[in-house]
Amino acid sequence: SPPFTARLVKHAGKRVQRLDIISEAMATAARDAINAGTFTINSVEKKPVRRSPSPPFMTSTLQQEASRKLGFTAQRTMQAAQKLYEGVDDQGGLITYMRTDGLFVSPEGIAQAREVIGQRFGPAYVPEQPKYYKTKAKNAQEAHEAIRPTNMARAPETLRLDSDLQRLYELIWKRTIASQMESAKLDRTTVEIEEPSGQTALRATGQVVTFDGFMAVYEEGRDEKQKTGEDDEDDTTRLPALKEGSTAKVEAIRTEQHFTEPPPRFSEATLVKKLEELGIGRPSTYASILTTLRDREYVRVDKNRFFPEDKGRLVTAFLEQFFRKWVEYDFTAALETRLDEVSAGELNWKVLLRDFWTDFHAATSAAGELRTTAILDALNESLGPHIFPQKEDGSDPRECPLCHQGQLSLKTSRFGAFVGCSRYPDCKYTRPVAAPDAEGGGADGGDRTLGVDPVTGQPVELKIGRFGPYVETMPLDADKPKRSSLPKGWSPASLELEQALRLLALPREVGVHPEDGKMITAGLGRYGPFVLHAGTYANVSDIDEVFEVGLNRAVALLAEKRAGRPGRGSAVAPLKELGEHPEDKAPVQVMAGRFGPYVKWGKVNATLPKGTAPEDMTLEAAIPLLAERAAKAPAAKTKKAPAAKKAAAPKKAAAKKPAAKKAPAKKKAAAAE
Repeated sequence: SPPFTARLVKHAGKRVQRLDIISEAMATAARDAINAGTFTINSVEKKPVRRSPSPPFMTSTLQQEASRKLGFTAQRTMQAAQKLYEGVDDQGGLITYMRTDGLFVSPEGIAQAREVIGQRFGPAYVPEQPKYYKTKAKNAQEAHEAIRPTNMARAPETLRLDSDLQRLYELIWKRTIASQMESAKLDRTTVEIEEPSGQTALRATGQVVTFDGFMAVYEEGRDEKQKTGEDDEDDTTRLPALKEGSTAKVEAIRTEQHFTEPPPRFSEATLVKKLEELGIGRPSTYASILTTLRDREYVRVDKNRFFPEDKGRLVTAFLEQFFRKWVEYDFTAALETRLDEVSAGELNWKVLLRDFWTDFHAATSAAGELRTTAILDALNESLGPHIFPQKEDGSDPRECPLCHQGQLSLKTSRFGAFVGCSRYPDCKYTRPVAAPDAEGGGADGGDRTLGVDPVTGQPVELKIGRFGPYVETMPLDADKPKRSSLPKGWSPASLELEQALRLLALPREVGVHPEDGKMITAGLGRYGPFVLHAGTYANVSDIDEVFEVGLNRAVALLAEKRAGRPGRGSAVAPLKELGEHPEDKAPVQVMAGRFGPYVKWGKVNATLPKGTAPEDMTLEAAIPLLAERAAKAPAAKTKKAPAAKKAAAPKKAAAKKPAAKKAPAKKKAAAAE
């Protein structure tokens, strides 16, 4: 039979419980005992169970599953769903309305699904009675059907769509078909495996599929669970068919050390699920909530997980300190309920606004009267554990590491918040808001000398400024020091003199370009490492390459850059054609620019929002961006002013009067107009 996994439950004749094996020596002894033993399957206990299919998609579950299975953001999912809803040919939309919290499917849709199931899988997969679903979400309105194909017979393999549309349609089709299929039948199985002496025993638990049912088409994805240090077993574990008395051969032994870990950070799927559980937002707002978090840089996304940024922490702390009532989960959910009551005519909208505004206006007025120092003191206290973590020696975490007299505190500037010393300007210590640790700060979060430049004999120092860590040295015969910021991924705590000298040596000369004899240089700029030649910047893959890139590689990078951005008079190939603008039928295109992709319509250019990939942009999303950009453009100059001057000119020439008497003539000309 295929291999399966079993865990140790008995060692040296004793039952093994959680935390019984507490050392590497004990784990090694258990491994050796398993390796030396000959094991037989003593018992196979089976308990029949049925597993029902998941309901068809509504907006939140579509976004969650597209994130798990396809890696789509909520925004990308909704853009693709919008296109499927609008349709790609003259046969109309491919799916029903995609902003819904309903789970019901029309009788026609259910009949179509049952017919397709019978044709493709056979009568055994068609349940006796249709399956009906009802949403359990808070404040559900259920004004629309579940998200399903408009024609169940239109299988994914019969369509030719763009990649995102094809994958999302296949997901929706499979989920809808599976929701009307027969339940799966499984045997929940426990297998006891033991060696003849009874000193060592293993146990395998899982499920044996006896009838796959809906699982022949679709199984719902699962989110990462919290690791507890135990063997986490769930319904996804599959076992082969096993018989009592059979010999079990050990193919591999794995010993692992487990630690209890905190719950995993939110992904898009789990965050949407949590919003739904708390009753926050609506199907139409989930994607915009997540997009706003990213665009305003309240969070960053790393490996599909959300991490709070300092800006987000500060905003959250401010709101919790001074507007606590309005940022509580219950308030948001209750407001959604009251808005539903207004929509149903059960509550007067003026009463709702008056109740809201009375308290909110008082809170904003009170906050507006506070001094900046009072607000910063409140934020210092709220964010203290994050900004000023306790030190191992027990000393004051807010003591300035430079002067040892002042107290560290949040400060504000036109560039944002930072941490500074209370004795400013006598002490000019500053650092970013993030706490100095092994990943983000030097010793004690302060400055330190890395060593001496062997060429100049000048000290090379690491400093922590309000914009982050940087290295500095004073070149010979120079009026001001030379500085270089640390590139992303470099830790100030582990920075060495050699690394600092390499940074300070930038920009460096790579070599002469073979075509025009001009020098190519490599350096580190605002947008990362680059090579430069004759005004053309080409990005380098990582910071390490900028120190080593050779002439051939640099010429190739520059050639690729220029191929993607031809000179004046050359036609630039668009990244994507979006279609015709409804106003003048002119083409709307996604173009590559020096500072990122943008949409172009005639002479109007609009930058793509942060986090939006060029391939994800649609005509519907581009038109509002272009309209907003066109509205901000300076108005064209009128010709009224020259006309007034022309009307006034003859008077001046004929009368030859002083310039002071031109005003009446202008007024007269203006009046004549």
